[in-house]
Formats: sequence, C-alpha cells, structure tokens
Amino acid sequence: MILRPQRHWFVRLFAWHGSVLPDILFRLSLNLMMSLIALASLNWYETLGIKLTLAPFSLLGVSIAVFLGFRNSVCFARFSEARHFLGALLIACRTLQRQVMAVCPADAPRVQRLLLAFCASLKHQLRRTDAREDLTRLLGDEAEGLLQRHSPANVLQLQLSHWLAEQRRQGNISDVVWGNIDNNLNQLAAVLGGCERLASMPVPFAYGLLLHRTVYFFCTLLPFALAPDLHAMTPLVSMFIAYTFLSLDTLAEELEMPFGYENNHLPMDAICTNIEINLREMAGESDLPLPMQPDKYYRLT
Repeated sequence: MILRPQRHWFVRLFAWHGSVLPDILFRLSLNLMMSLIALASLNWYETLGIKLTLAPFSLLGVSIAVFLGFRNSVCFARFSEARHFLGALLIACRTLQRQVMAVCPADAPRVQRLLLAFCASLKHQLRRTDAREDLTRLLGDEAEGLLQRHSPANVLQLQLSHWLAEQRRQGNISDVVWGNIDNNLNQLAAVLGGCERLASMPVPFAYGLLLHRTVYFFCTLLPFALAPDLHAMTPLVSMFIAYTFLSLDTLAEELEMPFGYENNHLPMDAICTNIEINLREMAGESDLPLPMQPDKYYRLT
C-alpha cells in the first residue's frame, strides 16, 4: 500500500510509484501505434468513403465513463470493507487479550499465541501463501497439524472456543464473562468469514469482461475518429483519453481483490505486525518486533 505525504500538486503530476501508469504503459504504446496508423492511412480510407465521426464515440464514452465509475465504486467498497474487517480484527484481539489477562492470567500466553497464529493464518490464507514459517515461530510443533488443514484460521478459532468452554466447565469464569469473551470470538469468526467472502467472490466476471472489451475496442478505434479533425494532435489526445479509461479499468481490477501485494492493496504484513506488537506490549514483553516502515517509495506490504 502506498502511503505518501502530501506534496505540491505539480510534484504529484509526475508521481510514478503508486500509480497504475507502469501497468498500462505498453497498452498506451499500442494506442500510440494505432494513432500513427490512423494518420498514415487517413487519405487512403477517406478515398473509400469511410469516415468515423466523433458523435458515436461521444455517446459511447459517456456510457463507459458511467459504468467504469460504478465499477470503481463497487471495487473501492470492497477495499473499504476489507480494511474495516482488519480494523475489527485488531479490536477483537486487543479485547480478548485484555479479558483473558484479567480473568485467566495463567492462560494469557497461550491465548496470545493462538490469536497471533490466527492473524498470521488469515493473512496467508487470503494471500494464498505458505504460513509454515509464521505458524512454526508462534506455535512450534503444533504448527504441523494446522498446516494440514484446509483453513488453519478456523481451527485456531475452534481451539480458542474449546479453551473458553473448558474454563467455564471448571468454574474459572462466570456466565457473564463467558458471554463477553464468546462475543469477541464471534467477532473473529465474522472477520474470517467476511474476508473469505471478499477473497472468493469477485465482481461478476461477465460485467467486468463487458467493460474490459468495450474500453479496448473504444481505445482502438478512437484515433480513426480523431484523425480527420485533429491531424497531428491525434496521438496526444487519443493517448490522454485512453490513459483515463485504461487507468480506471486497471485500478478497478487492482482494488477488486485488496489482499495482495500490489501498490494499492492492503498492507497486511504491517497490520499483523502491529497486532503482534500490541498484544506483546499488553503482556509486558520488552522484546517486541519492529514496526514495519515504508520504503523510499512509501510502500508497505
């Protein structure tokens, strides 16, 4: 995720890292090539009586802009919802740590490890990466059994529920305390289920495909409609319009799945590290992991 300080508007015009321009540069070069072809063949296809006017492109451009705006709103809503879930994860972990330290301090280290393992498992599950290193660091030999499961995060949540039920059976906690802790475990379940839904249910493919095809068809034919009126200015105007549409299309694809490693995805490594720092600090530990810092381009993973 790109975290840049506020800068002068003129400096931001030339920002490279964090924009989608590097991803669409090749496609813009194709648009430039089509513009040059349109200029070179202008006299030839006019002799054939072929002339594309700007009228249909104006109508189609407005329609594309509306639907791209709607799609980007939907994708940003998914990004915002994912960030909300990760914020709720931080709150639930802090609250559970506080409650366990108050009522069952002897079991607090065990619960802390399970909570941190839950966060790490969730991160790797959403990113489809290997959780072996993180789980081994947090749980030792117990990690092997978890790694064989389809959803280690769900198993860890079940282990926390079994621990809570055992405390209730032994009379270590009252029914009221049990209910409060169980509500926070339910919050973990809501975070897990919500993130799984976002990761497994993208925006309907046919809708994105329709916009994708329309944008590229529009950008391919646009230079032929601009060339009769703009002549040498055709490449500049065509590339500017193509940049707008291609950027919106690419940004929507990037925000649709917010758990990856792209520049505008959520910094899940930094969030999990922050949760670990918070829980270990609450337990009075001094050997804390260092907070993740942005690199020279202000990017966090």
